[in-house]
Amino acid sequence: MSILLSTFYFFYFSIVGVYIIFLPKVLSGIGYSASEIGVIFATAPMVRFLLPFAFMKGLKLNSKIFNIALLFMLISSISFYFTNSDFILLLISNIGLGIGLSVILPYIEVIALQEIGKQSYGKVRLFGSIGFILVALVLVKFLTSADVAFLFLMSLAFFTTLVAFSIVKFSHHIQSKEEDIPTNDIDILRDWHLWLGLTLMQVSFGAFYNFFTIYETNFGVSLDMTIYLWSFGVLVEIAMLFFQGKLLSKNLLFILQLSLVFTAIRWFLVYLYPQNIAILFFSQSLHAFSFALFHSTAIVYLFGLYKHRSLAQQFFLGITYGFGGFIGALIAGYIYEHIPEYLFLSSSVLALSSLYFITLWKKSCKMP
Repeated sequence: MSILLSTFYFFYFSIVGVYIIFLPKVLSGIGYSASEIGVIFATAPMVRFLLPFAFMKGLKLNSKIFNIALLFMLISSISFYFTNSDFILLLISNIGLGIGLSVILPYIEVIALQEIGKQSYGKVRLFGSIGFILVALVLVKFLTSADVAFLFLMSLAFFTTLVAFSIVKFSHHIQSKEEDIPTNDIDILRDWHLWLGLTLMQVSFGAFYNFFTIYETNFGVSLDMTIYLWSFGVLVEIAMLFFQGKLLSKNLLFILQLSLVFTAIRWFLVYLYPQNIAILFFSQSLHAFSFALFHSTAIVYLFGLYKHRSLAQQFFLGITYGFGGFIGALIAGYIYEHIPEYLFLSSSVLALSSLYFITLWKKSCKMP
């Protein structure tokens, strides 16, 4: 099962790599305006945010729905190839892909934690980071036309579908009967300190994900060096995922707090020293804490906190990465347009705000 899960993460995050690294450039190259590209790519986080509420209102996330989501992802990825010349049809294809991707990952995350345990989770999940960086290195050499990118997307979606279907087929922990799925025990309003804290963390990443390359090159750092900084961040992420197992058996809320402290320091260093290469590499080394360790710890914590585990993972990806990523991009864009020198200072403040709410949550509950 570990091999199947590792392969799934590899192909799934390879799709993500093609989607976020290359598709915006591809769509621009075939004539789409910046505003049209913005609308197309804004639908993905919004779908990710809205979809969990459908499951909260009665839709059951079981193996049948999972297989339908796989079909959505596969058909939508194929339709990119045939609909890319029409904005509305491409938008519909993108929404279909977003629905598929948003359902598939939370379901597999639960299976992974059930099958291999939290201490081995990182060693399996790191193959997603490897897939992400490899597809970037490979596709950049072969991206001679838009069709190449769409063919990559189709192929990766096909292999992801095949492997994901196999995981569900051979898993020993699948709840195939609707009545076996636990009643929803997730209350966002009751647990708002926790969810706001988790979301603010991703809001703080808005500046990094959307403007780090522009920010650094405008300060005179070369594009090649900026790419090296990005790559180094992925490498330390992989290292943390490999070695984090023992940490996930400790006080999880303390690990979240520690990750947030390092994240606030990371953004503050970028704010203070945007041209100091050594310090920038050090700040990127903190990606091991602010992404890899935080992400794994949050997933494991929610897995233990709620009985409806698959829905908890959906909300984590939907609210934090979906809604949080959407708001983070808007805030970062506004700040960068009006007071660009304070872009990463604002990120540091947001990370500290996240720390504040996670600390409030820790004081209000007894579970570690």
